[in-house]
Amino acid sequence: MSTQSPVDTSNPSTLEKIKAIFWPVNGYENKKVIPMALMMFCVLFNYTILRDVKDAIIITAPGSGAEVTNFLKIYGTLPMAILVMILYAKMSTLLKKTTLFYSTLSMFLIFFALFAFVIFPNKEFFNMSQDTIQQLKGEYPRLQWFIPVIGYWTYSLYYVFSELWGTVALSVLFWTFANETTRSSEAQRFYALFGLVGNVGLIFSGGLLRWITSSSEVTGASLDQVWGTNLKYITVAFLFFGGLIMFLYNWIQKNVLTDPRLYDPETMGTSKKKKKVKLSFTEGLKVVFSSKYLCFIAMLVLGYGISINLVEITWKSQLKLQYPDTNSYVNFMGFFSQMTGFTTIILMIVGNNILRRLGWFTGAIITPVMVLITGASFFTFVIFRDDMTPLMAALTVTPVLLAVIVGAAQNILSKSTKYSLFDPTKEMSYIPLDDNLKVRGKAAVDGVGGRLGKSGGAIMQQILLVSIVGSTQITIAPILAVIVMAIVGVWLFAVFGLSKQYYALRAKQETKKSKTSAA
Repeated sequence: MSTQSPVDTSNPSTLEKIKAIFWPVNGYENKKVIPMALMMFCVLFNYTILRDVKDAIIITAPGSGAEVTNFLKIYGTLPMAILVMILYAKMSTLLKKTTLFYSTLSMFLIFFALFAFVIFPNKEFFNMSQDTIQQLKGEYPRLQWFIPVIGYWTYSLYYVFSELWGTVALSVLFWTFANETTRSSEAQRFYALFGLVGNVGLIFSGGLLRWITSSSEVTGASLDQVWGTNLKYITVAFLFFGGLIMFLYNWIQKNVLTDPRLYDPETMGTSKKKKKVKLSFTEGLKVVFSSKYLCFIAMLVLGYGISINLVEITWKSQLKLQYPDTNSYVNFMGFFSQMTGFTTIILMIVGNNILRRLGWFTGAIITPVMVLITGASFFTFVIFRDDMTPLMAALTVTPVLLAVIVGAAQNILSKSTKYSLFDPTKEMSYIPLDDNLKVRGKAAVDGVGGRLGKSGGAIMQQILLVSIVGSTQITIAPILAVIVMAIVGVWLFAVFGLSKQYYALRAKQETKKSKTSAA
């Protein structure tokens, strides 16, 4: 099959040098890169919409709060994710790839359309009454934050489906399709572009949410009615971009996968690719504990996952105090998403230069240091907010608003450094390992660290909320602050430990390579 070489950099002009940095794509490859990048844009656009709306719907519900999400992640998202993955695996053996793609995506589009246009307008019929929820919370105080999960079961289902969108639409559908249709040599140039274009989706979706929630004022309508109308507009946008994903997928099937310059099934077919190693949770633990090196990597993943969860849920509890109605909550989250998109794009460019110029250790240490400083600042404002009232009055800002601003900055910087520095350095740490440990180690760390990182923080907060009667996210904040500082301390220890072994393995490889070359 005929292929063309990557971008020609011999005697490049200034314009070509700039193009090679920001768009390292040959002219004929644009037919493949642009629709794939647009697909990721659409996926992340919808992901951002759902992420912002799902929190607002369940957290601002009467009698609910940010504390509820700790229970939803364990008893809602986790079992549903397992069920969906089992169903997807079964369907993959029965359906063609294209049919599987369309049917899986359609499941999400149908659910969110039904929620906005049928379920939410009739929420009183589907959910428990507010009086019943309050009564049950009074009767079972230790379960006061679990009861809204059941009472507002339709909101809980919306939250779970929104969480699954990131896993299914991005991790499974998009990246599976990208890996099956992209050569390794192309991936080195294309995948970073997909990420950059995709993060522009955060900026646009955040802007759309702010525009919808700011411009739709209905005279004489209640806040609930205004939000119901806005939810329909937001869902129409979601359905539009969901349909656009299907259109782009179909276009690529017809115009890219039929072009031998861009797709060669003999070299990119699944039969030629190594199968991804899958390990059970128990098997993953054994692999991780069999290597000190892998233990350090797992500690990095756990450190980020748990610390971010503890800070984020506490921040969202402050966010509800500042923006108690759903519409204003979503409006702020739109601004938050815009800032996250802008910051991530900038740090992805800066992060690449940090890794090239300053090395692995500097890139790896920045994220935990960022979490430590911003996390400590945030908890300080939350825990000592009453003592800061005179100072805040002088600054004409309330302690709650300042906590929201500091928490937003913490989340934006933490997420941005994760995408730009944490993820690349984590993946780089696997490179010096031998092939067997590299493959099994990654599967083990992703399985153990990924699951415990997402659920560990929620479990810790559940235990505190259930064991301390009448507790809230604010009252347990001092305990959470100590836990976060301790976890980040372990995270920093892991970075130092892994750094020594990483550089030692690299030096060993270089020595071996030099001897081989000399021979």
